This record gives sequence, structure tokens and C-alpha cells, in this order.
Amino acid sequence: MQIKDHWDRLDPATQKWLIENPGCQILPRTLTTVVSRETGEDLASGQHGETVLSQEDHEFIRSKATEISGA
Repeated sequence: MQIKDHWDRLDPATQKWLIENPGCQILPRTLTTVVSRETGEDLASGQHGETVLSQEDHEFIRSKATEISGA
């Protein structure tokens, strides 16, 4: 799953968390659960229920954060 493909399906609170944490490498278990519920997609998770973000996800989230901040 790629975040950019599902961005519009994420609720504003989830989008805000991602934008406020653009350097996050691994989504915590609680956020993985929320994103899975909002998108209807099973996210690949680690042994503790977390999800590793791809490089493309990082770039997309950083671009959204930059877009929002106007920098």
C-alpha cells in the first residue's frame, strides 16, 4: 500500500499526524490499525503490529508537510 494512493481516504486526524511526523520510519501499531481501517487495506506489519513506510511514502508525506507549511 502507498499512502499517496489512499490519502483522500484518511481522516483529517490521521493526515495531521503523518504531516506532523514526516520523518517517521515506522507507523506505530495504533496508527497502523487506524490506516488499515480507513483504507480497507491490510498493512504489512512487524511483529509488534507496526508498519515500515517506504521511501515513496516518506517523500509523499514530506511533500504534503511542505505544502501545508508553505515552505
